[in-house]
Amino acid sequence: MNVLIRYVKFIGTSATGTVIDTLVLWLLSDFAFDAGWWGEYVVSPILSFQAAVLANYLISYFYVWKDRVDSAKGFRQFLRLYAAYNLSCSVVFLVRLGILLLIERFFGWDVVVCNLAAMCVSGIVNFLVTNNFIFRKR
Repeated sequence: MNVLIRYVKFIGTSATGTVIDTLVLWLLSDFAFDAGWWGEYVVSPILSFQAAVLANYLISYFYVWKDRVDSAKGFRQFLRLYAAYNLSCSVVFLVRLGILLLIERFFGWDVVVCNLAAMCVSGIVNFLVTNNFIFRKR
């Protein structure tokens, strides 16, 4: 599959993940952890990120990179790839969290706005890692 087509599919997947991440972040930061900076700016983004990772992985596995998945390997491969995907996304997330915190410190914007800006920066890195390492051609 052409890398451009796959990237467009990835952007669609990322958009879905962004909606999930933003919705969960908003719910957590405004209703569950609204009393403190740590809960609002650290715990809420971590939990919302994990919700988005799961959704993005499912779409990636069954749609974006389905031609690179060996379905004969079954559930073990699914879990192995999920672990690798989650690890790579988590590393990119740490970069994103750092960017989020820098934006918040410099501009004082709401956590949701800071998160969206940080996602834009980290999205390309995430695609490259996913395409070239997690779901690489076999």
